[in-house]
Amino acid sequence: MVVHGGPESQFRPYFHFFIQYFLQNGYAVLAPNVRGSAGYGKTYSHLDNVEKRMDSVADLAHAARWLHDHPDIDGDRLVVYGGSYGGFMVLSALTAYPDLWAAGIDVVGISNFVTFLENTSDYRRAHRAAEYGSLEHDREFLESIAPINHVDEITAPLMVIHGANDPRVPLSEAEQLVEALEERGVPVAFLVFDDEGHGVVKLKNKRVLYPAIVDFLDEHL
Repeated sequence: MVVHGGPESQFRPYFHFFIQYFLQNGYAVLAPNVRGSAGYGKTYSHLDNVEKRMDSVADLAHAARWLHDHPDIDGDRLVVYGGSYGGFMVLSALTAYPDLWAAGIDVVGISNFVTFLENTSDYRRAHRAAEYGSLEHDREFLESIAPINHVDEITAPLMVIHGANDPRVPLSEAEQLVEALEERGVPVAFLVFDDEGHGVVKLKNKRVLYPAIVDFLDEHL
């Protein structure tokens, strides 16, 4: 299952190279537009704001259960993949619904909205707080849903991917997560690209990244 970022983004039917890459390697892909996605009206796009954040994660769980019962899908080998905010969704799915997933792929993801808001670029903080909640008024809630604070629930192998120069989601979001998983003996692969920022955009790095993801999935599934 591939989860978009944003969170107010939207999957639409167009050529998506990495989805095609997964398909060519034998993996079926579901790309849901959960609560908070754009394209379905303003009310729908606000259904995950602040205190409603985990409702959108519940949508992933419902989608996973649907896949589990699908006759053409091996329901015991479900993977959740996402980048940026989608990475937060991956980590939240693994912590809130650990029994549903066989593995996870977190690309430049947020492991704690508090540390993310504290360390992201200044120009983004107020804009992101309007969606996620503010450090001043919502710190306790944001800590309560932070995947890093529920890392004991993660049992599925996880691959964490990050750019060393990410100005939006600092590398520290990945480092604190990987350290916590390693301390608990959870299988975790950590891939950092020293010449990338918020995502992996250079072709030479994509040629490393996507085969590495498939190798990771082939190993653990």
